[in-house]
Amino acid sequence: MTARRALVTGGGGFVGGALVRRLIADGWEVRSLARGMYPELLAIGVDARRGDLADAAAVHEAASGCDVVFHVAAKAGVWGPHDDYHRANVLGTENVLAACRALDVPRLVHTSTPSVVYDGRDQEGLDETAPYPTTFLCAYPATKAAAERAVLAANGDGLTTVALRPHLVWGPGDRHLVPRIIERGRAGQLRRVGSRTCLVDASYVDNVVDAHVAAATADPAQCGGNAYFIANDEPLPIADLVDRILAAGGLPPVTRTVPAPVAYAAGAVLETAYRVLGKSDEPRMTRFVARQLSTAHWFDLSAAKRDLGWRPRVSTDEGMERLAAWLRESSRHGGASG
Repeated sequence: MTARRALVTGGGGFVGGALVRRLIADGWEVRSLARGMYPELLAIGVDARRGDLADAAAVHEAASGCDVVFHVAAKAGVWGPHDDYHRANVLGTENVLAACRALDVPRLVHTSTPSVVYDGRDQEGLDETAPYPTTFLCAYPATKAAAERAVLAANGDGLTTVALRPHLVWGPGDRHLVPRIIERGRAGQLRRVGSRTCLVDASYVDNVVDAHVAAATADPAQCGGNAYFIANDEPLPIADLVDRILAAGGLPPVTRTVPAPVAYAAGAVLETAYRVLGKSDEPRMTRFVARQLSTAHWFDLSAAKRDLGWRPRVSTDEGMERLAAWLRESSRHGGASG
């Protein structure tokens, strides 16, 4: 059997890199398109190409001859000029869609986010019928929502499109969520936001990779044109999640609390101040982060289980053990554990 060929945009990132390694292990021919150089991808046999998603010609060339495009690359974060997010997340996705259509690529799996339907309120058992909100608190969810809508609307005429919404992806190799929690924990900067017990369902990275592979091979009649929430199916208090990540890094739990309205007000003040001062670094608190930390986020995963044949196979307990081992190893080698 001829190996299937996949393009992974953002193959040098956390989720993209984990997906690339899984596909290589499964016998796929893998091409990556990313802005940086990643020798570690070349070392495992990836056709690693350097390019910008906003460059339509580069995207077209990278997608040529592929059976599946996994569009993982995005500009994430909660701060920065809207134009930067639009260029990466909306224009980049439009270029991916154009390439898939022009080259007759049969399947596109798009990495989205639950933030596309976050309206500032609790999300408890939310399913995919939830509407997109009319306003967003920052550019990231706004542009990711526009990208997801374009991807789902493109389904048909020989192209099957699927959007996955993994929530709070964590695990070994994470360069964002885990290092940020570890760094701020060491500095004594972490606070619990609000006094309510808000449940969240985060996503261990291998489970997210499994979902991408499942979406690439599932029945198009079942999954085409659909978005799916992805998580560990183990909601737990957000304070517990943070404390467990801290414990994996050998740090004590968070003990101090700030009221949710105070955190939101602080975020609004800091956002205004940073804009006035023209600062490009991210404020310690924003309105979006304050709301995210003080509301529930867990989802009904039955659609992904039904249509994709997917189940989260790595539990939170096992994932935390793997994370702790990775952090210890990183610390011994001076790695990016914070």
